[in-house]
Amino acid sequence: MAEIGPLDWLELSIQAPAEYVEPLSEIFRRYSDGNVAVQTEGDWDPDNDPGQADPPSRITITAYLRLDDTLRSRKAMIDVGVRLVSHLQPLGALQERVLAEKEWETAWKAHFTVLRVGRRIVLKPTWHDYAPKPGDAVVELDPGMAFGTGHHPTTRMCLEELDRRVQPGSRALDVGTGSGILAITAARLGAAHVVGLDIDGTAVQAARENVTRNGVAGKVRVYPGSLPHPEAPAAAFDIVVANITAGAIAALAGELAQTMAQDGTLIASGIIAQRQAEAEDAIQRYLTITSRRQDGDWLLLTATHQA
Repeated sequence: MAEIGPLDWLELSIQAPAEYVEPLSEIFRRYSDGNVAVQTEGDWDPDNDPGQADPPSRITITAYLRLDDTLRSRKAMIDVGVRLVSHLQPLGALQERVLAEKEWETAWKAHFTVLRVGRRIVLKPTWHDYAPKPGDAVVELDPGMAFGTGHHPTTRMCLEELDRRVQPGSRALDVGTGSGILAITAARLGAAHVVGLDIDGTAVQAARENVTRNGVAGKVRVYPGSLPHPEAPAAAFDIVVANITAGAIAALAGELAQTMAQDGTLIASGIIAQRQAEAEDAIQRYLTITSRRQDGDWLLLTATHQA
């Protein structure tokens, strides 16, 4: 490793198949300084170029760790996590390089650009300028958490469904809100009342900051916890979004259905294709699945109450 200075950073990156991006990103996020980027090979962007080929088979996860007294222990924990995942899926070695402060700012911000999703949604990092077009729903984020920027297939599919379904005055629930991107987007699209829930305290704090930054605090409230929750009563929401995991969706299927209004819609994603049956079986105990969408190895389901 190169000689380091007091404000240097360590960049760690690894390539992995899409189905292992989520656990690796969580490991990186937990032991880094919160700055995690998930990047596809090339500039794969089906929203702006529908003719592009299938998504790449391998994705790069990058994290940044400040070089301080805790570096050795944090890097060791990341190493352990990568080795555990490697028992399930062979991975290459962790790549690392030391960056000075100014290099770090340039390096991690380069992963994030203005991104248009669907017809109306525009995701904009805070450091980019953007002149909105008529009808644009602009969401401004400081990307600091994986899966909180719209670049991951599960988030992108959820955004596209919100673009189709949110109407002025809609009531929405976002279970596993993360950075708050889906809750904020629902408000930007016209929802009048949005509740975000997350079991991760760091995510709750980040989501609340993003809600304030986007000027939607009057519409969006973010709370710690999961379902059942006092701020998510029965039959209260027209749209319920759960961009979590197949296992979590299966475990919460009954509670998710209970929070939906009679004519409401569930948008369930974060489902790896190999666990589609698990999620579908649980949802169909309470709701009728109305559509299925797939992006690479990831699946999104929509469902409504049984007739």
